[in-house]
Amino acid sequence: MGLDRADKAAIITEHATHETDTGSTEVQVAVLTERIKGLTDHLRVNNRDEATRRGLRSIVGRRRRLLQYLNGVDVSRYRSLISRLGLRG
Repeated sequence: MGLDRADKAAIITEHATHETDTGSTEVQVAVLTERIKGLTDHLRVNNRDEATRRGLRSIVGRRRRLLQYLNGVDVSRYRSLISRLGLRG
C-alpha cells in the first residue's frame, strides 16, 4: 500500500530544492501527498478499514503541520508547492 522506491525517488527528484535534498519540507509534503492519495483509493474500496483510516488521519495531520510551518517560513515556497501538488482548491 505504500510507495515503492522508484516512485518515491521520482517524487524526491521532482520536488528537491538541491541535488542531495531528501528531507526538505517540500519533499516531505510531496511524499505524504502521494501516500494520502494511495490510502484514499484503498479506503474507497475497503470502507470499513478503520486502522487505515486512523493512519490516514495521522498522515493528513502531519502534512497539515508541515504546510503551516512552510507558510510561516516562506509564503512564496508554500504557494508554489500547493499549486504544483494541486492542493487547496
